[in-house]
Amino acid sequence: MKSYICAIGTANPSHKIPQMQIADFMAAALQFDEQATRKLKALYRVSGIGQRYSVLQDYTRQNGDFTFYPNTPTLEPFPTVQQRMDEYRKYAVELSGEAIRNCLAQTSSVSLAEITHLITVSCTGMYAPGLDIELVEKLGLSPCVQRTAVNFMGCYAAFNAIKLADAICKASPEAKVMLVCTEICTIHFQKYTAQDHLVSNALFGDGAAAVLMQGQPNGEVSLELQSFHCDLAPAGKRDMAWHIGDTGFEMTLSSYVPDLIKKGIKELTERLLQGLMTTVSEIRLFAIHPGGRRILEVIEQELGMTRNDNRFAYQVLREFGNMSSATVLFVLKALMESLTTEEQNEPVLSFAFGPGLTLESMLLKVHYAEAKAAV
Repeated sequence: MKSYICAIGTANPSHKIPQMQIADFMAAALQFDEQATRKLKALYRVSGIGQRYSVLQDYTRQNGDFTFYPNTPTLEPFPTVQQRMDEYRKYAVELSGEAIRNCLAQTSSVSLAEITHLITVSCTGMYAPGLDIELVEKLGLSPCVQRTAVNFMGCYAAFNAIKLADAICKASPEAKVMLVCTEICTIHFQKYTAQDHLVSNALFGDGAAAVLMQGQPNGEVSLELQSFHCDLAPAGKRDMAWHIGDTGFEMTLSSYVPDLIKKGIKELTERLLQGLMTTVSEIRLFAIHPGGRRILEVIEQELGMTRNDNRFAYQVLREFGNMSSATVLFVLKALMESLTTEEQNEPVLSFAFGPGLTLESMLLKVHYAEAKAAV
């Protein structure tokens, strides 16, 4: 039995904000002096990010015109977890629904009413009855659709959703599985000045990505799932973490994460490819989660990749920043849109990373309908 990624749709909020404008907001919000502001802006300039999207217009405004953060010099009283979750509920359904519709717009053979399984993924908001049930109601999905929520796993969570969809499709060849990763990261800004927090504030944006998976290819081009492999680097569990604090979700992202990934990425890749009659030197297509510019660079060094090999990851990082679990799906979408019939049966290597430190990998294969028909 096989399973295929048949289509990917994405969505972002309406507020597109240049990276350096966000740096200005952060410097003012943290009440930095001239020297600290200069260092902060240097961090933002080398991030590889040109712009990010947010549900909050406050990041484009001056103190005095905020609608979410208090209009006080210290932003006190700082927004509570409840206030942030209210924002999440306000926007998550809209973003998710847009991504799902954009996904199905790429194929004329599957309608919303035909979706048999719905998998929702998020680490930036939770409530019950939750996003899954609201999507069933908003989109008019069957009330009998089988629902699963993958929560609070971080940037690698799309892989867990894809693994689940893969198992469903192999067990039920007629299944039509829709998974949607929806992350509203920017509602969780925290006023900490430690380097780890400054880095995380410089990276994350908002977005959603939806994937249609089936037991047979659908549309012009699909990606056939071949293999998965997951590994843990427990030494890094303190270096990448995501906790719920009194005033929101708090991200820890230390400067050691790229080095930890560098130590484990080659072994992870070898285990993934073991027995599949291919090596990393034979792979030309990559979809790597752009957790940050330095992470992409150390993977290239370890696996002998070029920057051009990683072009889809850099493109997504530049245009959207890191959107947690949705990001690698944006990368896969960009890759799929670039494919031609000449890449029929080409392998695609994909990675994502998150708290744990967790390293996820999967191998896919290009299935191009026109190429098959021409044979």
